[in-house]
Amino acid sequence: MLSVAVQHRLGDFLLDAAFESGAGLTALFGRSGSGKTSLVNAIAGLIRPERGRILVDGAVLTDTARRVFVPARQRKIGYVFQEGRLFPHLTVRQNLLYGRWFASRRGQAGEVEHVIDLLGIAELLARRPANLSGGEKQRVAIGRALLAQPRLLVMDEPLASLDEARKTEILPYIERLRDEFAIPIVYVSHAIAEVTRLATTMVVMSEGRVAAVGPTAEIMSRIGLFPLTGQAEAGAILSTRVAEHDTRFGLTTLRTAAGDLRVPYMDLRLGAQLRVRIRARDVMIALQPPQGLSALNILPGTVAEIGETDGPSVDMRLDCAGQPLIARLTRRSVESLGLVPGRRVYAVIKSIAFDHQAFGGAAPGTPGADADTRHG
Repeated sequence: MLSVAVQHRLGDFLLDAAFESGAGLTALFGRSGSGKTSLVNAIAGLIRPERGRILVDGAVLTDTARRVFVPARQRKIGYVFQEGRLFPHLTVRQNLLYGRWFASRRGQAGEVEHVIDLLGIAELLARRPANLSGGEKQRVAIGRALLAQPRLLVMDEPLASLDEARKTEILPYIERLRDEFAIPIVYVSHAIAEVTRLATTMVVMSEGRVAAVGPTAEIMSRIGLFPLTGQAEAGAILSTRVAEHDTRFGLTTLRTAAGDLRVPYMDLRLGAQLRVRIRARDVMIALQPPQGLSALNILPGTVAEIGETDGPSVDMRLDCAGQPLIARLTRRSVESLGLVPGRRVYAVIKSIAFDHQAFGGAAPGTPGADADTRHG
């Protein structure tokens, strides 16, 4: 359990934030300047807050009322920055072993090899940082932090300096880290695709305060938070299971409580669990089961909530057999279709709407989260 409550002024900016989270990956999400890095630096001990209390698994790291402040070097918190910050004169293996030097106890036999295998860096061990790609540097930095045996791992926008290809490369490794190590992670990001793919718990920050905190799927389905979570990328997250592969047409069927989804072929075993993000802009609404339509995904549901707007579009939340789905329509369509809460409808989603950013492995706590969801 991570418990944070801090107040601290940095010039004209006031950080006044509090949240609690459990195991898995907790994402601090918000626009640049919302206070994410300041908050995570307070957790890591790089900022001594004017007032506050910070606990990790019951250990008090900061308590200004009791004049307790554990120095950063004694907090047992691994920190992965935007840049790898590796020692340029050391090889990858030497950088990794430097992290192990800070471990408070001797690791188990094979610990180094396990981390190397987890992060897929065996072939990099003899190289120096100058000969690594950005994604490779970040994987090594993560490994160095892990081998220090931290009680908490902090990752401050670790993918921000990478291009899309390198981000796609490293995301599965962060998923494995989240799922295979019993180390809570605090992950700072302003990229909604990363957060919805990785986070177990989502903490939305705005102007130095916590605007919302909760399970990622629940936060992403709250229409009132879209101005903070991002209108363009607004959508819902569904838990799914690979049910069938259609090699003839290059499709995979994903089974959800709301119904089946047909998506471009995924090289995953049958039964594998993963989460899927469906963007509001990719959902159309029909009043009757559509006929003669090219879209393959049609989910029945009920209008649960219609957002308020003074613009041309409006967001609505659907209840599809207990699963939330978000749709964005024009106000004219809402009026002409007579859409009101309680109205039965059919959500229509094109298969090609599912790109690589839509998918992520099942997070801890998700049914079937122990399934192997690595891409082949």
